[in-house]
Amino acid sequence: VTINGADSQMYSEMAGRHRAHPNTIQIINTATLMASECKREHMTEMHDSKLKYPVIRKMPLVAKRLRATFTAKRPTTFAR
Repeated sequence: VTINGADSQMYSEMAGRHRAHPNTIQIINTATLMASECKREHMTEMHDSKLKYPVIRKMPLVAKRLRATFTAKRPTTFAR
C-alpha cells in the first residue's frame, strides 16, 4: 500500500461513512504505521494472516457461440 493509495482510499471511506466531499477534506499529515501501532478496531481486524473471504457470484463462462447480446430473461447470478 502506498501513501497515494491510502489517500484515495481515505477519500472513498470519508465519502461513504460521512458523505464528505473531496474538496472539503484537508490532509494534514501522512505516515506509515506498523501493525502494532494501529488503534482502531476496523483496521486491526484485517491484520489476521489467515483471513479468507467467500467467493460469491461465481458463474461459469458461457461459450462465445451461445452468448446473446439481448436476452428475454434476467441472468441467474448464483450457482446451484
